[in-house]
Amino acid sequence: MAVRIHPSSNVAETAQIGDGSQIWLFCQVRDNAKIGKGCIFGKGVYVDNDVTIGDNVKIQNNVSVYVGVTIEDGVFVGPHVCFTNDKIPRAVNPDMSLKSAHDWKVTPTLVKAGAALGANSTIVCGTTIGKWAMVASGSVVTKDVPDHALVMGNPARIAGWVCACGTRVQLEPREGTEGKGTCSCGRTLVKEGGVVRLG
Repeated sequence: MAVRIHPSSNVAETAQIGDGSQIWLFCQVRDNAKIGKGCIFGKGVYVDNDVTIGDNVKIQNNVSVYVGVTIEDGVFVGPHVCFTNDKIPRAVNPDMSLKSAHDWKVTPTLVKAGAALGANSTIVCGTTIGKWAMVASGSVVTKDVPDHALVMGNPARIAGWVCACGTRVQLEPREGTEGKGTCSCGRTLVKEGGVVRLG
């Protein structure tokens, strides 16, 4: 399936775009970015140099994915999600000279497969968002989010657990586990050793 790039968008020649991906109005994809198959980028998405984005990722309007961010397969990034990549942001050095690329260090961020980031959430650099995790709209993620966790607030804290389908699942201690629950879709979540996984 052919790649679709809206004529208003600017995609660098060195960027790699997977089959079937769609890049809509006023997007910019910079040098050496790697975009997987079947992705959809809404209006005004910015993808920085050397960013890697997996297959079947949906990025909604006005999201900037800066260098240092890696997004795995099947991730949903809601409108206006804010990624950062600098732990100590300054425009200038202590002598008031303008900072250059050599005056700061990129701090990486990883969003694992199947995760969902709600609208207007902020992902502070240096964090990992676990598989199938869900970040509520407007939340500020300042530390790692475990697999299947639902986090919300500022700073974001665990408020529950979610299935791969996105439905919240109540985990109750049973059958020798720390917690177990069955989703309305029929999948089972199990918590063992502090880790939640599909059963």
